[in-house]
Amino acid sequence: MTDRDRSAVHTYYRNEFATGNCPPGLAKKNNGCLPPGQAKKLWNVGQPLPPSLVFYPLPAGLLSTLTPPPPGYQYVRVDDDVLLMITATRIITSLVTNLGG
Repeated sequence: MTDRDRSAVHTYYRNEFATGNCPPGLAKKNNGCLPPGQAKKLWNVGQPLPPSLVFYPLPAGLLSTLTPPPPGYQYVRVDDDVLLMITATRIITSLVTNLGG
């Protein structure tokens, strides 16, 4: 993920949150959109995303602004983070954290 991609992700979600549009899996709070009680992040670069975690595809409007992922990779959102992961293994190769912050 390039710095331009990271900036595009933050800009997209900042605009969505400002208009009260919380993506699936995030609850609208008086200070933005937050994950429901996630005390500890269970994902790190170089590690697989645990099979029990639900991830969501990125909106088409955001995907169209990002560098296309390499073959076999996909961008996903988990709670308030965007991840680039290897589809077959779920290994995280890059991430943008704290979209609500």
